Amino acid sequence: MLDKLSPPPGAVHRRKRVGRGPGSGHGKTACRGTKGQRARTSPDIPRGFEGGQMPLHRRLPKRGFRNPFRKEYAIVHVEDLNRFPEGTVVDPSLLREAGLVKGSWWDGIKVLGDGELKVPLTVKAHKFSASALKKIEAAGGKVEVIS
Repeated sequence: MLDKLSPPPGAVHRRKRVGRGPGSGHGKTACRGTKGQRARTSPDIPRGFEGGQMPLHRRLPKRGFRNPFRKEYAIVHVEDLNRFPEGTVVDPSLLREAGLVKGSWWDGIKVLGDGELKVPLTVKAHKFSASALKKIEAAGGKVEVIS
């Protein structure tokens, strides 16, 4: 079966043989135009080079600011915590096992109040939104802030 596989018609083309005389239609300059840096054997032109003109990425102004000290938190919503059984202590390691938090480059975990919580849980995280606090406590659970 695999020995009968072949590419569809029109998918395979012959290699273009350039620089083989005027009769081929690809002789003399070998499809490279005339003269100039790109017509030479190995044109080592850096990416973004515009022939000596000030390149676009240097003509445009710089914008914005990126704070190097900013802390990034992995986000978990209250409704996602419904998967745990009643009375469970939900901590960062349990959230990783459950697949709610992926990767380990976060500075911490923040619980947001999206959705409803139906089971009482003890939730340990680095930060909580005000609505998440209300919903966890309204369901009969406890909140512990990890520092």
